[in-house]
Amino acid sequence: QLQLVESGGGSVNPGESLRLACVAPETTPGIDFMAWYRQAPGKERELVAQGSRGGRTTYSDFAKGRFTISQTAKNAVSLQMNNLRPEDAALYDCDLKLAFYAHLCWGRGTQVTVSS
Repeated sequence: QLQLVESGGGSVNPGESLRLACVAPETTPGIDFMAWYRQAPGKERELVAQGSRGGRTTYSDFAKGRFTISQTAKNAVSLQMNNLRPEDAALYDCDLKLAFYAHLCWGRGTQVTVSS
């Protein structure tokens, strides 16, 4: 369901950093599961990072050591992206399973562009 607002995207040079944010309604009591995905033109949507309440965070190989997923509030998560590469350019979107809510929620995404 469309209930989230993503922000923080922009245009950067290779080697620079961005921090993306994903915010759910203030009434959200908590987050059970979080994930960031990305999709570039002509390519399939791919998982960037994910984590669950009481569980360990996991990362795709291209994100290990460079990206960090974390919960920043009861209703918000972030994705810190360091040392960005041209191949990181994509539309990034956040999927959340909210506490006491039956379905996975998402937003419209935020665009990341890396010059080359």
